[in-house]
Amino acid sequence: MKYRLSLLLISIVWFTSACQQDKPSGEQKLSKQEKPQQQVPVFEADSAYLYVQEQLQFGPRVPGSKAQLACADYFMNYFGDLNLKVQKQSFKARTFDNQVLTGYNIIASYKPDRQKRILLCAHWDSRPFADHDPDPSKHRQAIDGANDGASGVGVLMEVARQLSMHDAAVGIDIVLFDLEDYGQHADEKPMVGSENTWGLGSQYWAKNLHQPGYQAQYGILLDMVGAKGAVFAKEFYSRSYASNIVDKVWKVAAEIGYANYFVDQEGGYVLDDHVFINKFASIPTIDIIHYDQGSGSGFFPHWHTVEDNLDKIDPQSLKAVGQTLLELIYREK
Repeated sequence: MKYRLSLLLISIVWFTSACQQDKPSGEQKLSKQEKPQQQVPVFEADSAYLYVQEQLQFGPRVPGSKAQLACADYFMNYFGDLNLKVQKQSFKARTFDNQVLTGYNIIASYKPDRQKRILLCAHWDSRPFADHDPDPSKHRQAIDGANDGASGVGVLMEVARQLSMHDAAVGIDIVLFDLEDYGQHADEKPMVGSENTWGLGSQYWAKNLHQPGYQAQYGILLDMVGAKGAVFAKEFYSRSYASNIVDKVWKVAAEIGYANYFVDQEGGYVLDDHVFINKFASIPTIDIIHYDQGSGSGFFPHWHTVEDNLDKIDPQSLKAVGQTLLELIYREK
């Protein structure tokens, strides 16, 4: 996307074991043992980078393509191999150009029986049109979407891998949205309601939750989080819907040394998946998204161009976001 308008503290767990030992006096003594404190896992940036690369190897993940089907299977197998509960939510949506396409939202749940839950999400489809490329002849060409899509997914795949190896106190739901980036072409005259042509997968999920009555304490959306020199400002709708979560995330990032990525400044208005989640699912959700005041779009320079490819991805940007998420998760009680 986007349509532009302008979580170490896992609780310390104590348990008591009654160790009864026979003593010469016949006395019995009750001893207590302390379980070591759970450490925050280390986010492996190289793994996240590999997951971005593997997505791109399918080619542009455009709805209706073979790459879409193959990549959906890849996600299902990946999360299934981690012993997460995985669901593929199929849906049909009408696009701005009056096509009816099939999308697949992928939902992977860690500890699905735990009541307290956090929602983590990103979109996995890539833009069918490089409609912001400097070369007009490429405006109908599909993009790789290394940063715009694959980077957020790559981070969440590595978060899921760490969760599978290190117990956390809360449940986590990872939702990968399809048909996010099939919004109206930039070369066409804006249509009434064109903002609703974006985020089709998140709109469907928010209105048709994968589990009846599903609720999460809060949600975090990742979008364009892997570029070199990435900067994440406090996006307007995130502040409007969930300012306390914005403050929480940015505070954690600063505490672990990533204040240069999570800058303490206000960002612009971005109509992204988080808006639909807030509006239709009533889950306070924020957007971590690359902000660039110097670009005409307000996004990273290669947004919606054919240059949004693997060489634009920096493992250190993935690390900053992924480690912040893990720190946030493992502080939850």
